[in-house]
Amino acid sequence: MASFQVLGSRLEYRWIGPRPADAPTIVFLHEGLGCLGMWRDFPDRLASATGCGALVYSRMGYGASDPVRGIRPVRFMHDEALDVLPAVLERFKLEDVILFGHSDGASIALIHTGARSGSVRALVLEAPHVFAEPVCIEGITRIAADYETTRLRERLARHHGRNTDSMFRTWTDVWLRPEFRQWNIEEYLPPIECPVLVVQGEDDEYGTLEQVDAVVTRVKGQAESLLLEHCGHSPHSERPDEVLEAAARFVQKTLDAGR
Repeated sequence: MASFQVLGSRLEYRWIGPRPADAPTIVFLHEGLGCLGMWRDFPDRLASATGCGALVYSRMGYGASDPVRGIRPVRFMHDEALDVLPAVLERFKLEDVILFGHSDGASIALIHTGARSGSVRALVLEAPHVFAEPVCIEGITRIAADYETTRLRERLARHHGRNTDSMFRTWTDVWLRPEFRQWNIEEYLPPIECPVLVVQGEDDEYGTLEQVDAVVTRVKGQAESLLLEHCGHSPHSERPDEVLEAAARFVQKTLDAGR
């Protein structure tokens, strides 16, 4: 797997399709327990359907990227959005960008775009978190117990290798700290002017439709949502064809409007 250096860390990545000089680029930002490999072929399919290039990478501590250093601060998603992601975009000279974020990755996309208004062409957000909800804390409490009593660690290790334990424990630790219950990024929503698509499973065990409503009603740009019945926290894995169709249609509409 290819890798690149950014801010002193080596991150694994994969490039799909056209280069930045030839087409817009969709940058995929994975969930809190995700990585490059866990997207499977979804980025390839979306790039093919839209004619865009795609950059998929694992954040520090995930997949085959460098291990996480120390404990995660409560503002770890801010650090990714305001420091790391801009450095990644600069590294690949990406100026025409669509961000596709899942869960923590969707929150990172929102923070980045809200802080740098006008820098992003569009946002596709799966199961975004804009504030900490009891249902999310309860879900992470359950998964922390599952890590010790089920084959969850084994399944994650297939993708994260040597990073598995540190990745899981630093992530669950920060979400379960008492101070994280005050975490909130709603201040970043009003400055977002680009089109936004929010995708949410109605059976999401980590967030309610209040997260969707917060995004759709508070961003400045045109926003729409796709709510999927009988779907949990990972729509692109659980309902890939429907998410692909909706995301491709949204991206194409955005690109057509910009011509």
